[in-house]
Amino acid sequence: MHRNIMLTIAYEGTNYRGWQIQPNGLTVQECVERATEKLTGTRCNVLCAGRTDSGVHALGQVASFRTDSTIPATQFRRGLQRFLPEDIAIVQTRAVSDEFHATYSAVRKRYRYLIFDGPVQPPFMRNLVHRSRRMLNVAAMQKALPNLLGTHDFRCFETNYPNKATSIRTVMEATLQRVPHWSLWTPASVQNATSIQNATSIEEDTGLHARSDSLGHNAAKGHCWQPTDARPHEDPTSPVICFEIMADGFLYNMVRAIVGTLLRIGTGAESPEYMAAVVASMDRGQAGCTATPEGLYLVHVDYPEELLVA
Repeated sequence: MHRNIMLTIAYEGTNYRGWQIQPNGLTVQECVERATEKLTGTRCNVLCAGRTDSGVHALGQVASFRTDSTIPATQFRRGLQRFLPEDIAIVQTRAVSDEFHATYSAVRKRYRYLIFDGPVQPPFMRNLVHRSRRMLNVAAMQKALPNLLGTHDFRCFETNYPNKATSIRTVMEATLQRVPHWSLWTPASVQNATSIQNATSIEEDTGLHARSDSLGHNAAKGHCWQPTDARPHEDPTSPVICFEIMADGFLYNMVRAIVGTLLRIGTGAESPEYMAAVVASMDRGQAGCTATPEGLYLVHVDYPEELLVA
């Protein structure tokens, strides 16, 4: 009896040549298919929702495979994990309908892109964010986002057009904001970083004025790592920028090309109106560069509810 098993997978893509099996390097698909073979005794063809590129990460990649194994569907998670490296995690497994297809049944996908624009990037984040060496104007970038919403021909953001039958896609959401939670990667206690973050100054017994420095610490204590930089920063307590976009589908390198375009706006090279002109042009040469893969995450994939019932 063939069963259709759906996997939700998270992975840190640094060590892989993307999802799809390649002749010149290890891929996530190769690792997952090897795990299915070791667990069930049969090599299974594992399909995925989106073929992430080399260096791209996933929080909620969806994959599926068919098997004759009698292992309970929910037990595939533990079973497969035994044969996978630590940078690939099976988050959930479940049996789904025979009509379910991880690639073609998807109705919406959400991607996230993280940018760090502080003066000193914590080394732990080097493979997890895009490093901008210039401080970015978030307000200007936000003004450009409405031009992405709705149904458009997005070939201006597609590498090597055409790759699909059509380059028309519908974007439902696009948001961009600074996030303060990066303080977990700095050498202050979480309690201290939280309590100091919104303070402007405090008076200590020594008569010195303490201030909230660029890392969100009490600078008067003098024991924290304090990067210095001559440039003023828009918000030194929050140098991580999170861009999220949800659409009914994405073209090859579409999210990274959008981010490259936003970066031109954020650095002041272009105005927010530049985004509208790029979309209208349908010309990849008019858009920004393709941003680096390190900051990109496949976050979530939606499917019709009726296909998720075995």
